[in-house]
Amino acid sequence: MIRRVPAPFVRKQLQDGAELALLDVREQGVHSRGHPFFACSLPLSHLESRVRALVPRCSVPVVLIDEQDEGLARRAAARLSALGYTDIGILENGCAGWKAGGGELFTGVNVPSKAFGEFVEHHYRTPHISAAELRALLDRNEHLVILDSRPFEEYHRMNIPTGIDVPGAELAYRVHDLAPDPVTLVVVNCAGRTRSIIGCQSLRNAGIPNRVVALEDGTMGWELAGFSCEQGSDRTASAPSPNGRARGLECAERVARRFGVRYAPTQRVRAWADDPTRTLFLLDVRTRSEFERAHIAGSRHAPGGQLVQATDEFVGVRNARLVLIDPEQVRAVMTASWLGQMGWDDVHVLEAEGRDGFDGWTVAHGPEAGTGPRPDPWPTIGPAALADRMKTADITVVDLSTSLAFRSRHIPGAWWAVRARLDQAREQLPDVRTLVLTSRDGSQARWAAAEAQDHWPDAQVLVLDGGNEAWRAATYAMAGGMERTTTAPDDVWYRPYEQEDYARHARDYLSWEVALVEQVKRDPSIRFRTPM
Repeated sequence: MIRRVPAPFVRKQLQDGAELALLDVREQGVHSRGHPFFACSLPLSHLESRVRALVPRCSVPVVLIDEQDEGLARRAAARLSALGYTDIGILENGCAGWKAGGGELFTGVNVPSKAFGEFVEHHYRTPHISAAELRALLDRNEHLVILDSRPFEEYHRMNIPTGIDVPGAELAYRVHDLAPDPVTLVVVNCAGRTRSIIGCQSLRNAGIPNRVVALEDGTMGWELAGFSCEQGSDRTASAPSPNGRARGLECAERVARRFGVRYAPTQRVRAWADDPTRTLFLLDVRTRSEFERAHIAGSRHAPGGQLVQATDEFVGVRNARLVLIDPEQVRAVMTASWLGQMGWDDVHVLEAEGRDGFDGWTVAHGPEAGTGPRPDPWPTIGPAALADRMKTADITVVDLSTSLAFRSRHIPGAWWAVRARLDQAREQLPDVRTLVLTSRDGSQARWAAAEAQDHWPDAQVLVLDGGNEAWRAATYAMAGGMERTTTAPDDVWYRPYEQEDYARHARDYLSWEVALVEQVKRDPSIRFRTPM
């Protein structure tokens, strides 16, 4: 029996500190139009592949969020039940019920982290520098270093001239070799505001002797001021020198004392992992290359800067227990200091034991292992066979990639659809004889195959083996654009630079971030903290 949970009861659970997974099963673009503050986006279209990482304990209370008709939530509840989740509720009347009950609805994505960034700037009075001021300093060849606190992929796409990529939690670990002279001005930037503010304040909290400022509004502000970004840069911070590493550890120890960061030995964490009444997240906050070289089996890669920037993408259970992993300790301590201020009460840094820091643990190598179930086997077709059959046969190709990916490139003649909305695709494509499902790597298509067969019972349904990646690797032509769509392209949240009117959307986005600090004051369940 799936119960309907009134909004006041959910708010009370959040305020009481009980574990709760509040999951919005609408598409991310719909989620971004309005949702409760602590709701995590978990679209029904991706539920099976993502839920185990977000909600690892099947007995944790889960409340699903939908529109007022609750149709998606009921479908999601059935899938969760089949996966073994035992305590499932649906928010009564969805987001409309939340608002009617006096709750705040927040637009955008990663809202808790974004709001926290604004809170940090307001509380600490984090200093900033405008794009025009920075441009003038660069033109005068002033003694400064620009540190980009985003992941390399974002930095590589565009960056402030001369900037060096040093993702969030790496700043206090690597800055000492990048700015060894105390007179060097350190400028921290991101795309907008949050990671600039958190990165700058991290270095200030760490007590480095340099003057540190955040670039106001990041690369968006830089471009809105009329300046050009570099593209394709590959300047990254190298591993710390022995002196840099020692200074980084001193900074971490200083931060740990000030913010009451707690440590946990291996024996205690292993006991926590065996506790069926509490949800435990083992989060490795190092760089991807370090993680893939060696990591604790079963841990997840959650680079520290991104964990603070988008906590809801890594942790789907409010008030869960978090253990941060970093044998060097610096990245874990810096991350823990912020998570505690965000309102996470049960955060610990794993004590490093042994030469590699992993004594007492099974060590794995390579990329993070999948945690979720696998789709049932389904008949496939290879790229060559599909290309050959498309020349003569009546083939309908439906692409279940994101709308962004489809817009960028897709198999010529393919239709775009959303897995949770195959009924809409059925209305537009009624007379299908052979249906080939594809997606980025084919996995999303496999999950949707049985549902597609239900919608087209008289058609042959196949999955493109390896998806669009395999098609492209076979050097077949790709097309772009959004000519053939079966539903609204609101499956994902579009970043300002992914919009046609970049300048307008960038200004709107920056204004939205700034306004969050006032909106959170109207929600009593939100409690950010500061050190005494």
